[in-house]
Amino acid sequence: MLVFSQFTKVLEVIGKRLNEENISYSYLDGKTSAKDRVKLVEEFNTNNNKAFLISLKAGGTGLNLTSANIVVHFDPWWNPAVEDQASDRAHRIGQKNVVNVIKLIAKGTAEERVINLQETKKELIEDVINGNLDNSSTLKNLSKDDIIDLFMS
Repeated sequence: MLVFSQFTKVLEVIGKRLNEENISYSYLDGKTSAKDRVKLVEEFNTNNNKAFLISLKAGGTGLNLTSANIVVHFDPWWNPAVEDQASDRAHRIGQKNVVNVIKLIAKGTAEERVINLQETKKELIEDVINGNLDNSSTLKNLSKDDIIDLFMS
């Protein structure tokens, strides 16, 4: 299982709980050296550890984690491409497992608002790419404040 969070403190709390349950795990954040990154990936892919706790920014690129079959996004990032890149760490050449991606979102939270913002951005980007701006329900339903919010967040 890969667990991504944008907050290293959250990953530390999850790591503490995994220790209490005697579950082996690897941990990677922006302070992890390139040499240690390679070692951690090898350990995880040879099934020495059941979980890999990864800072979203540090683990979004350059990792090949094909032994994972579950990806958990503990908290959403405003840019869905960053999350997609992180999930893609498990969807690499050599992957033999079906990979399930889980996003943990509580109703009525800032995280739910981020997810809604991601969906609006995705729809708008698709409309721009497809040249469908005249018929874009997303664009037509955006207020001036919504448009400003899209570019400011």
